[in-house]
Amino acid sequence: MTYNPGRLRSLPSPSLQPQGHSPFPNFPAHPSTKKSGKRMLDSIELFGGSCLRRPQNLVSTPARIKNVATRPMAILGFPGFNSGKSGALFCRALDAKAVEGEVFSVTSSSKSDVDYLGESTKGDLNVKQEHLEAFGLDGQAALDGPIEEIARIEAKEAETLLTELGIADPFSLRHSPRGIFCSRTLNLRSISAIGYDMDYTLVHYNVMAWEGRAYDYGMANLRSMGFPVDGLEFDPDLVIRGLVMDKERGNLVKADRFGYVKRAMHGTKMLSTRAVSEIYGRELVDLRNEGQWEFLNTLFSVSEAVMFMQMVDRLDEGAVRTELGPLDYKGLFKAVSKALFRAHVEGQLKSEIMTEPERFVEPDPELPLALLDQKEAGKRLLLITNSDYHYTNKMMHHAFNKFLPNDMGWRELFDMVIVSASKPEFFQMSHPLYEVVTSDGLMRPCFKARSGGLYSGGSAQMVEKSLDIHGDEILYVGDHIFTDVSQSKVHLRWRTALICRELEDEFNALIHSQSCRAALITLVQQKEVVGDLFNQLRLALQRRTKGRPAQTLSATNMDEQELTESMQKLLIVMQRLDQKIAPMLEADGELFNRRWGYLSRAGLWDKSHLTKQIEKYADIYTSRVSNFLHYTPFMYFRSQEQMLAHDSHSYSSRDVNGVALDDMQ
Repeated sequence: MTYNPGRLRSLPSPSLQPQGHSPFPNFPAHPSTKKSGKRMLDSIELFGGSCLRRPQNLVSTPARIKNVATRPMAILGFPGFNSGKSGALFCRALDAKAVEGEVFSVTSSSKSDVDYLGESTKGDLNVKQEHLEAFGLDGQAALDGPIEEIARIEAKEAETLLTELGIADPFSLRHSPRGIFCSRTLNLRSISAIGYDMDYTLVHYNVMAWEGRAYDYGMANLRSMGFPVDGLEFDPDLVIRGLVMDKERGNLVKADRFGYVKRAMHGTKMLSTRAVSEIYGRELVDLRNEGQWEFLNTLFSVSEAVMFMQMVDRLDEGAVRTELGPLDYKGLFKAVSKALFRAHVEGQLKSEIMTEPERFVEPDPELPLALLDQKEAGKRLLLITNSDYHYTNKMMHHAFNKFLPNDMGWRELFDMVIVSASKPEFFQMSHPLYEVVTSDGLMRPCFKARSGGLYSGGSAQMVEKSLDIHGDEILYVGDHIFTDVSQSKVHLRWRTALICRELEDEFNALIHSQSCRAALITLVQQKEVVGDLFNQLRLALQRRTKGRPAQTLSATNMDEQELTESMQKLLIVMQRLDQKIAPMLEADGELFNRRWGYLSRAGLWDKSHLTKQIEKYADIYTSRVSNFLHYTPFMYFRSQEQMLAHDSHSYSSRDVNGVALDDMQ
């Protein structure tokens, strides 16, 4: 018998976080978290969460939530469990028996089914019928009554309890820059293993520092090859993730979800709307044509794109020496890629980062705690990175160890670590597997991976075989749409999560531009109404000139001078509206990036090509891995309603894309 009406989770254990630190950024840390040597109940996940974890020296809590342990029974509607002896008895029963599995059972893979959304029920928590009977309760009788009314009451109770506990509910997190957003429904309880990329996923770099140094090394290599680079500086605002380089024309373009180019830049100069139409009016961006198009999948692409755009200017100026040979834009791109590749391969850049990691790595104290929650919930954690062992060990030690409890090291979080994985080939084919056997990185050939091992190379199929976990039981988390997300999805049907740190800046930019966007939308809608009238009058005039009656009797009898003057007035109004709307459209999104606008949008209404890729390949996406800390490891992520063009409520003058204009203003 399975119950899922709500859940209760106590505040996290202070021993798992720095003193005085709250894992929920919008709420202050409880005073008890500052006391050493005391732990709270790690978590109580009832009815749709996990089995209980062992209680440890429960500290006192404020009077207003003193009896929270008894509240879930009241929420369920069980009589006699609001407070007092019955509640205390139940708490003691949980304390003694929950860990042994006498109260709850977890749905195993062999007994799992699929729910009405098509998701596996593996990992769901069940209340054992015999346990309810031991307390003299009839679980079914307790749920008698109209479920609509029961649900309304219990949902309200659950919201109140979450507020009392100082925990943000998933619905409010959807409207937060730190939310996890769902493209395809995902039951996290059914996930047995979670794999992580490292660079820009578990370890986030300061873009200006990391990509700036990559740019410096790349430009130094171009200089040694004879290219004119003097006077050029790294400009991270020149490009954003999700743009596409046109290697044949020396352009950088932003496309919508259909592949139509909406904005373009030649070299470092933005092209006019008319120029974009003349160049790309009949051409679509097709990422399968790798000879022409290069998609900026990740923040690692920033330095390469900046270098290429700046060198296009130098080539156009005739500054590139003739002895370098007849170079076109495609040849120039190859030279830039080679120079940047040398910067990575020769190890100068990573050596500098390993020497001063605090200069390049942005610390995230919540990140190790989020992974610790997942591990303790029974998830098998994997680290799969293209970086080598020495670099991985240094970066992970710097980013994780100081935030883990009880002198725990980063390696203890992971059931398996794979370095030098050679993604995306890692997901497509098998490479030789080596085991790293010494602290200085010495390796030996290996033919079978085991839990707790540290390896180099191998393949995703090898991981599945060694863990005896396959396909959609594995969630892979990375920042690279192609290397991490699409390949693991296409070849293995793993579930996927994309990390896109820029979402936080875009979310905040959207909040600050609400009034401007609302004014713009109002003008666009006003022009549509005025335009509809103008078109009707134009049709009436057309029919009149052909000797036929207009659409209606009133239109047919309309005075000809009145008809002409009305059309003239409406035409002037529309022209003036266009003059107002055009610069507002151009400026829309400039709070995020003044050249390219928003990351996820291509124009006022449409999605960008990047957003199309995310929705196609990433089941969930978020700005950073530590955002998992604000959910539970048992979260059921449900995709949002997808608005269609023929949905009657998808567009109106008072409600645009689900946002009321009055509310935006």
